[in-house]
Amino acid sequence: MSDEPRPVPEPQEPAPEAAPPAEGAAPPAEAPPAFCTPEALLAEKDQEIALLRDRLLRFQAEFENFKKRQARERAEFLKFAHEGLLREFLPVLDNLDRAAASATDEAQPAAIRTGIEMIGRLTRVTLEKAGVTQMDCLGKPFDPTWMQAVLQVDSPDGEDGIVVAVVQPGYLLEGRVLRPAMVNVSRAVPPGPGPDGAAST
Repeated sequence: MSDEPRPVPEPQEPAPEAAPPAEGAAPPAEAPPAFCTPEALLAEKDQEIALLRDRLLRFQAEFENFKKRQARERAEFLKFAHEGLLREFLPVLDNLDRAAASATDEAQPAAIRTGIEMIGRLTRVTLEKAGVTQMDCLGKPFDPTWMQAVLQVDSPDGEDGIVVAVVQPGYLLEGRVLRPAMVNVSRAVPPGPGPDGAAST
């Protein structure tokens, strides 16, 4: 083994840091992107199209289910829309049955009349709960939007177009004509000649 001294390595200075790019200088060029083959691009687009088609089919199925559900709910609503009104009419039917049961040979006409009048009052109250009201036409001027003239009656008083009789009452539903009234209307007639042949005044 040799006793000769080994040379000591000289200390190395650190490498100088890269100077920042000067203002206005172009940035360093980026590494070019990896090259994609046409087959890879086509496969990627096919995958996107498949995802969009699947999403569209799901939306179409949800919309069809929504339409069917709406149709079922609407049919159910229309089926039972008058349930409350019909329930209100059940007592009227009960009273009609009672009146029919009491209309025997021994029954008094006054009692039958009272029962029928009670049924009529109950029916009107039930209709009023549903917004149905009877028209008040008698003695009023004839209105063709609410009434139908059945007969014209000569009026010696000279009044023309006044309802003098109601043949069939009319009804309103929340202010709109449900059924027009059938009425007799007055017609003014000229006064007849007096005893001396002159027209009476």
